[in-house]
Amino acid sequence: MYEDIKIAYFSMEMGFVADMPTYSGGLGVLAGDTIRSAADLKIPIVGMTLIHRKGYFYQRLDMQGTQTEEPVDWVDNDFLEELPQRVTITLQDRSVHLRCWKYQAKGVTDYVVNVYFLDADLPENSEQDRTLTDYLYGGDQRYRLCQEAILGIGGVRMLRALGYEHISRFHMNEGHASLLGLELLTEELKRSDRDYITDDDIQAVRKKCIFTTHTPVPSGHDKFSLDLVEEVLGKQIVLEKKDIFCCDGLLNMTYLALNLSHYVNGVAKRHGEVSRLMFANYNIDSITNGVHAGTWLSPPFKELFNRYIPSWQQDNFNFRYALSIPKQEIWKAHFQAKKNLIHYVNRFSNAGMDVDFFTIGFARRAAMYKRGDMLFFDINRLKEMPKKLGPIQIVYAGKAHPKDSEGKELIKRIFKAKEELKGYIKVAYLDNYDMELGQLLTAGVDVWLNTPQPPLEASGTSGMKAALNGIPSLSVLDGWWIEGCIEGVTGWAIEANGWVKEDLTAREKDALSLYNKLENVVVPLFYHNQEKYIDIMQHCIALNGSFFNSHRMVQQYMLNAYFR
Repeated sequence: MYEDIKIAYFSMEMGFVADMPTYSGGLGVLAGDTIRSAADLKIPIVGMTLIHRKGYFYQRLDMQGTQTEEPVDWVDNDFLEELPQRVTITLQDRSVHLRCWKYQAKGVTDYVVNVYFLDADLPENSEQDRTLTDYLYGGDQRYRLCQEAILGIGGVRMLRALGYEHISRFHMNEGHASLLGLELLTEELKRSDRDYITDDDIQAVRKKCIFTTHTPVPSGHDKFSLDLVEEVLGKQIVLEKKDIFCCDGLLNMTYLALNLSHYVNGVAKRHGEVSRLMFANYNIDSITNGVHAGTWLSPPFKELFNRYIPSWQQDNFNFRYALSIPKQEIWKAHFQAKKNLIHYVNRFSNAGMDVDFFTIGFARRAAMYKRGDMLFFDINRLKEMPKKLGPIQIVYAGKAHPKDSEGKELIKRIFKAKEELKGYIKVAYLDNYDMELGQLLTAGVDVWLNTPQPPLEASGTSGMKAALNGIPSLSVLDGWWIEGCIEGVTGWAIEANGWVKEDLTAREKDALSLYNKLENVVVPLFYHNQEKYIDIMQHCIALNGSFFNSHRMVQQYMLNAYFR
């Protein structure tokens, strides 16, 4: 039935629409963008993920910025079609039954990519097992390992049950999916009718597997004790080959993926370099991330490009022609997108923001290494800026992981700064950051701020979404921005470089550089040289929009990994 499908793309999370909360942030949104571009480009691919019945979580913030989490209620059959196929896997000596739901991603020429969402909520399962596909990144180590077994082992079995017998490439989007390699080894054993694994078996699996690593942050690489692995997965022949998955006495999902993949990549050129240092014995390439233009462009810019660049959806490289669009048409589209955002902000935060004021946007996961409070390093200096430069307003959004106490404290510090800036600068922090809000923010602010601690930002994609909408970035040189930043052309770099004294910490230098760029370059340009500001906006679209898109990214995967 599916003999033409050659590539299977596995990801613990995939984001397609905001009302279907099967994603937490960048990794899942990237997966959704990858599938959509594959549909646009008619690539023979199928997606596999989990249904996450309770979502990641619904975020509520009180007046002090204290985050509380609630399960997300959503109706699966509003978006998905339940299929009759069933498979089982053994977890903790119990048979866990799985079904799947189909989502169809339709491309610009109506080509369809099927994505399957695995679901353990079946009456045949125990109450405990029925919850295994409820929470994205929830529960303890045991829960996480069970989920990863469902994705990797159950995912391969479900593909076979659905009729996908001719998959030649299995793409693991992060290490969460790497147990699929063990299932492929098990398939090799069954074919050979042997009870031991040979090097030929391992090489046969390696030829089929591709691994994309997304983070240099240690917490992003899952590890499980061997006692827990044996308890959950039982004694299996494939688990006797500890040299392919064991590191420091643990099941290391990243090393399993590295050892069973013929092609491995990081998600930006710099991240590829960092990954080669982290995993020195492995050949690691890089393919810089991209975003799906049809998803992340605001309606005003879609309408503008439909008039001036009608072929943009089929060929994103045509965004380079944005340089020929009249400047006032660019500004008019931006102003409408900004009005849409400001109306939303005022409605949901009562911040009283003004569409004519210079607006800074910052929205991403609230994690310490992303340094979301850097803008408030010197509150007194910040208070003086509007007096000298003109009105400034700031829009924040972002969730902290439920178990990340430091991330939650980061949000509280931003709320504290918001109160201290009352009467000087309007600040809003919007609840429950999701894809819909992300689209509003990346299209509606005047500059996109990003302040990660290098080299911990593997790539980042929010600035790419902003660039498509003509929004310049003001960002630390890390991740994709090293490749995308042309100073004063596509935006501005936050870097010390003579701005500040040498006897300061890196954080202090970055904060002072940020202030200097705002005071001396960015805000004056916005208020006093609109034509030059629009010129930068055009170059964001023409240079960065035409390259940092998921069409280009998927084409690179095709050339470097899928059909090689």
